[in-house]
Amino acid sequence: MSTFDDAFDQLIGNEGGYANYPQDPGGETMWGITQRVALAWSYTGRMQDLSRETAKHIAKALHWDPLHCDSYDTRVAFQILDANYNGGPIVVWMQQASSALADGKLGPKTIAVVQVVDPELFIMRFMAARLGYLTALQTWPSFVSAGHGESPLI
Repeated sequence: MSTFDDAFDQLIGNEGGYANYPQDPGGETMWGITQRVALAWSYTGRMQDLSRETAKHIAKALHWDPLHCDSYDTRVAFQILDANYNGGPIVVWMQQASSALADGKLGPKTIAVVQVVDPELFIMRFMAARLGYLTALQTWPSFVSAGHGESPLI
């Protein structure tokens, strides 16, 4: 089993199955995949019927491979996958958490620094940046008050 397989299994444990919360700006989702993303990947069925395997394929192509997650510590890779799956300035958070230049561009220098940073320090900094971003969102108060906020997942 690959690192991605393990990370995806853990991610789906957080994301769950079908959801359609009015307060969620992502709208209708299945396995954490929004309807907009599913349509972009040529899925035309009902969101409730989106297969786990289709979601896994999309997650690897959109959220794992572009950020080179196979090259990081498994704990770091999971945090990056989880955050990228849910949105936000992921590369900036990666750079802030690894003390790289925070220019928002994922290049060889950022990848190299993320590969060697202490994983626990990276995760602590990364999660702090992520939580700061989420709590500043205009939709945060109504989303959390409805019991669907991200903070329990961080």
